[in-house]
Amino acid sequence: MRKTGNWREYLIERFAKDRGEAIGYLQAVIDDYYLYHENMAIFLYALDTVIQSQGGIGKVAEKMQLEPKTIAKLLASDEAPPLDMLGTLLKTLGCRLTIEPLATATSEQEHATETEAAREENVA
Repeated sequence: MRKTGNWREYLIERFAKDRGEAIGYLQAVIDDYYLYHENMAIFLYALDTVIQSQGGIGKVAEKMQLEPKTIAKLLASDEAPPLDMLGTLLKTLGCRLTIEPLATATSEQEHATETEAAREENVA
């Protein structure tokens, strides 16, 4: 008979076996954050899922040389964690934050603005 469980348990087991997939999951969740929902609680829940897959809060806190309650408090908040704390936490999980340009929509908007400015110069 097939064992049943919930989706989060499945993800934790899967990410424990494949850290690259866990990192891809976090990337997808942060992409959705910027594109759709802007809900920090969703990102923090996903981050907690990955932390659980890497041994749990206690193990990750030990690697970071922090008290587990510090990480638990961060994950229970609806607010964005401090950048230095998030960076250290992600590094412990084997990834990092990066900066990249916005999608081409922004480039198209900039081009339209430049084109409009050029037209105005030609008229004057």
